This record gives sequence, structure tokens and C-alpha cells, in this order.
Amino acid sequence: MMTKFTARAALGAAAIGLALGASAEPARAQFTRQHEQFYMPAEHNWVFRRNYPGADRLFNAFDYGHAILYEKLYTRPGAPVSELEEREYDFITRRLLLSPPRMPLEEAAIEIEYVKLAPEAKLMFEWAHLLHRQMYDVLGDDRLSETQKDAEVASLLRYYKSRPDVAFSSVPKNMELMEGQYYATAFRDNYPKFNGLIWGYHWLQVGLYEPLVVGRTPEERQTGVTATVARFRQMLQDAPRNMPRLMPMTAAVAPRFTARYPEAAIIFDNLHGMHDVISDILASPKVPRERKREEILRAAERYRDATSFVMTQAEWLEMSHAMGVQNMGGPVVGLLPGFPEPTVERGAVMAHGGMQHGAAGGSAADHAAMGHGPPSAAAPQGTDHSAAPPPSTAMPMTDHSAHGAQAPSASAKGGSGSPSPALIAELHARLMADPVIRERVATDPVLQRLIGEMQAAHGMDHEAMPAGAAADSAQAIDFAVRLLSDPEVEARIHSDPRLHQLWSDPEVQRRLAELRRAQPAAPAADAHRH
Repeated sequence: MMTKFTARAALGAAAIGLALGASAEPARAQFTRQHEQFYMPAEHNWVFRRNYPGADRLFNAFDYGHAILYEKLYTRPGAPVSELEEREYDFITRRLLLSPPRMPLEEAAIEIEYVKLAPEAKLMFEWAHLLHRQMYDVLGDDRLSETQKDAEVASLLRYYKSRPDVAFSSVPKNMELMEGQYYATAFRDNYPKFNGLIWGYHWLQVGLYEPLVVGRTPEERQTGVTATVARFRQMLQDAPRNMPRLMPMTAAVAPRFTARYPEAAIIFDNLHGMHDVISDILASPKVPRERKREEILRAAERYRDATSFVMTQAEWLEMSHAMGVQNMGGPVVGLLPGFPEPTVERGAVMAHGGMQHGAAGGSAADHAAMGHGPPSAAAPQGTDHSAAPPPSTAMPMTDHSAHGAQAPSASAKGGSGSPSPALIAELHARLMADPVIRERVATDPVLQRLIGEMQAAHGMDHEAMPAGAAADSAQAIDFAVRLLSDPEVEARIHSDPRLHQLWSDPEVQRRLAELRRAQPAAPAADAHRH
């Protein structure tokens, strides 16, 4: 473990102590004992910088964007909106992002006063950004096998969590923490272009993992990264029209990465959520200047713990996809010719009645403000929420234009809202064709029992089960639905347009909801299975 101490850091800590010692704030807000820490030593360090220099340099520009934002919001609370929305935005998008710095910036040299205000929060961000950088290195290192990459990522996560004083929780946080506080949305409401820019940063930061995971060869990975960077640059045109309208969630933007490394994906969502919270605290006139540090520290503590504002991993995945990738900037892999059409207004809020999971009073999802029915009729991503039916009516098929797939025609459906035999057969076959899903089946005794019942009913091995047998089996839909209730499996499904289409069938969604209600101890409720 390499720890970086410098004379400058020591002097800075002394200055912070003197500055805060004179305040009347609680003792816990007066001094920080945290220290900086560097990369976990490894041969893959800085590989991403060598192999993908164009993308890597953008991160250096992102560091400036976050730093100048916090500094301006804190030091110039009465400044005109145009200082950020025009002056700084134009500098970043027209100059800095066109020729980003070659090396990472020392953010303390940019956010001088903010660092004095909340050095703990700055260290939390830096520690998580180091995890980001090292994971890019691992996934971008062509010398490592897939097994070696998985082992290295596991080591990085252990190293990251060895600093509980600055590590974000790997338990998902609900939207109430980000959007339900008295100061919430102050930044996005007043600075829509700069907020869109920050969310564009976050889209790229998590989105770049997807081509690194999906690409089978160095050439495919290079092509995917180049396309992702190009799409990010397109977001900046005609701002904020093509920028994300909701905070990009890793599970929606990078589903294959999330399925493979769910713990990292949760950490990054919590990181990005706290970025928004601090922007709101600094921008909100409801938070007096003398209380801004206190509120930042309170938020930081909540984002580190595993008990407050939490939801299960299954709820996090459900929320991420129900929010709609088309509202987050669009997919990363399989980019569309144009941007997908958003289904929410800019400035939409997911907390409270909008889309609340895991609130203090319970964990049921309330989708009413987005046009959803109750949880049993929650629409998957891509749904036109404005046209959602009342709970008593059948839910229409999802619009899958953002996934490049067509919704099944009425002829493909069975009678009375039941999925057709052909649909069930295809769903079963496609699920079992995925190696990760097959492994999941092999470790679940209930799934094994259902497979055994299907085998006994048809006298054959499930690997060789013909379509008709699977379709006629009474256990086939129970098998598929139980399998689909697993959050890791669900993340795999959303990376395959046809599987996503089958998953979106109203009858499958109805059965999923029934299973979640009837079997709270099933894998769907295994909140932190990694």
C-alpha cells in the first residue's frame, strides 16, 4: 500500500485546522484526519492511458469541470447564472474538451476555497476516481485474460474498501438521498446546461466500461471506445437538447459491465449521486453558508454507510432500467443513428412519488408520478410512460426502438394475456444459451428442481429439450420467471435486444411481480449477492 504524504498536504491540513478551529460548528466538522492514498501497485497501471489516450485525457478535463463548478458555487453564490452556464460552459466545451490536459489535474489548485470547506468529500471523490482509473486499466489491458481481469477487479475492490473513511458504500442508495432533501435539484433547476454536462461526464465514465467488456478483440474495444467518445461529443451540440435528462445509472448505460461487476457499478452510482448532492448544497440558498460544510459531511456519511437510504440490488436494477436509458443519454453499445427520444421532461425528479425505492417507510416502488402503475405493473426501460394504462388494464408492449428490436405482434401472443408457446420456448432457449445464466442455474436448487421436473415430464435432458417440450411444460414459465428475478441475470438480459423484448412481455412482468411478492427470500431479494 503506497501512501502519499507531501509538505504541501501537511501545510494544507494545518491551514484547514486553523480555519475550521475558529468556527462554532460541531467538533466532527472541525478537523479531518484523512490522508491521500495512491494506486494499488500493479503492472496494469496506466495501460488505459497508453492504449486509449484520447479517452483518458478527457477525464483530466472532467476533473477541471467538477472542481471549477464547486469553487464557483461556493465562492460566488450571488454570481449571475451566465458565469457557469455560458462563460465556464463555453470554455470547457469549446476549448478544454477539444484539447484536454495530458496529465491529471491537482483539483485543490482549482477549488481552493471548496477544499478548505470539505476536504473529506474531496478525498472521497479522489479515492473513487482512482478506482475508476484502475478499472479502466484492467479492462483495457490486452495482456490479461478474462479470468485475470476478474481477479484484478476483485483485488481493486478490496483495496478500495480498505479505506472505509473515504470509500463509497457498495450498497445501493435510493433517490430520496439525492432528490428528496430540502436543498435537492437546486443546481439542475438553475444550471441545466452545466448539469447536463456533468451528467454527460458520468454517462461517459460508466459507459466506457461497456465496450471494454463487450469487445472481443483489441480492435473491437478500440472501435467501441472511439464510438462512445464520439457520442459524448455529440451530446454537447445544441445543449442541453441531447444531454441526459436523468442521472445516468450504470446498470442502464453499461448493463454487461454491471452484470459482471455489480459492486463496482453500485459504487459508481453512489459516487455520481453525491456529486449531484454537493452541487445542490452549494447552489441552494436554503442552505446557509455556515451550514454548507455540515450538510456536505452529513451527505458524505450517508453515502459511506450501509444502512441509510438503502434499497436492495434488485430494486436498484429495476429502478435503473425503469428510468429508461433513453433519458440518460442513450445506450453505449449499438449506438443509434440519432439520439433516442426521451420520455421525461428535463428536470424530472425520481424521488418522492416519482420513483422511490427502499424509503424509510418500506421498499415498495411508487411509480405514480411517472405514469407507472403499482410495482406489479412497473414498465421496463423504453416504455412511453405518458401512455401507461391504469393498473386495472393490460400494460401495452414496450417501445423497443432504443434497442433496435420490434415489439412482438398480436399474433405472437397467446390468448387471454398469456405468452404464446413459441415465446416461452424462445425465452427458455435464449436464457440457457448464456454461459453466465447457465452457471446461475447450476447454483440455485430451486431452478435445478424446476429443470428436473421439466426433464421428468419429457424424459430428456434440458439442454436438448425441444421447443415444444419447453413450451408445453407447466414449469417452463416458473423457471424463466424465477431466473429473471435474479438481478445479475436481469442485467444480462438488457444487453440482448431480443431477450429484453421477451422479458418485457406483460405476462412475464406480471409473473415477476407475483414471484417477488410471494417469495421474499428468493434470489431476487438477495440484496447483495456479488
